[in-house]
Amino acid sequence: MSEQPRQFFNFSFFKVDPKWRWMADLAKEESAKEVEIVLKNSQIKYRTYSTLGLRDDAEFLLWFVSDSIEKIQDIISKLYLTVFGKYIVPTHVYLSNTRPSMYADSKTQRGWLGGEDQKKYAIVYPFIKTREWYLLPLEKRKEMMGEHIQVGHKYPEVLLNTSYSFGIHDEDFMLAFETDTLHKFQDLIMDLRETQVSGYIAVDTPMIVCVKKDIVSLIRSLG
Repeated sequence: MSEQPRQFFNFSFFKVDPKWRWMADLAKEESAKEVEIVLKNSQIKYRTYSTLGLRDDAEFLLWFVSDSIEKIQDIISKLYLTVFGKYIVPTHVYLSNTRPSMYADSKTQRGWLGGEDQKKYAIVYPFIKTREWYLLPLEKRKEMMGEHIQVGHKYPEVLLNTSYSFGIHDEDFMLAFETDTLHKFQDLIMDLRETQVSGYIAVDTPMIVCVKKDIVSLIRSLG
């Protein structure tokens, strides 16, 4: 089977200027539709999520998937040229790239690129492993990751998108979990904490819960 083309993931979180809420409702409605048109005409894959009330540092997420970072820059630039774009500020931005895993097969790495339907929640989870992890022999790492992967198999309700930030961003890995049931995800994370691999994680925050919402409904919800 041929290898799937590698894709760039971009997770862009934003806050809205409070001045937006003082605009006339009709103007906000027109602005929301303007943003919807820009996204639909972007010719790259995207998903939109709300983090309203769940974080103090972000109110929504735009998740882009593209074969080039220039296309991602182009859509962000066009977003800023809209009326709504004048009232938003990025608070977290993560960049990563898909690639074949040395630890898991394609069946394990289920998720958006696997053709799954979009789930109600996405949990964006950047993390960095310790230097000691990379000094372990490959076979030892494979053995420990095998245990980690088996825990994941216990939770088929939780889909996983694994991408890699080595050399292109501050993190090592970017995980984006998808699920319709948040308590299943929480149970999964608690079980993963007990595996050997968890002892080699240096940083695994922020862990951001995002709620599926189309862009017009999302903008309406911002006041």
